[in-house]
Amino acid sequence: MPVTFNHTIIAAKNRQASAQFYLDLLEANEAPSWGPFTNIQLDAGVLLQFAEPPFDIQMQHYAFLVDDERFDRALARLQERGITYWADPHRQRPGDINHDHGGRGLYVMDPAGHGLELITRPYL
Repeated sequence: MPVTFNHTIIAAKNRQASAQFYLDLLEANEAPSWGPFTNIQLDAGVLLQFAEPPFDIQMQHYAFLVDDERFDRALARLQERGITYWADPHRQRPGDINHDHGGRGLYVMDPAGHGLELITRPYL
């Protein structure tokens, strides 16, 4: 069996709000939730589980490869909602996108303070 990515737990201040942010931005699917987790499912069965840990949340970086059409819709949602995004991970170019690796990309912060990256072409 090949190695594939199955799931991860993303620390959240409000697990429902964070799950909804990712659900909307990535056009993900709702998934059954249990115990301390609010779950959503990406393509290929990847599960994102949101939980509210009993400790301070440290920022993490999550990058998502999306097609051009989904990128356009995500960008439009960010703009419609007045959510700041950047072309670079150091947040020096607000309201802009990049054209790295022959595609397009942007960075945005989720409700818990994690950095999300949307890209239309993989790095490799």
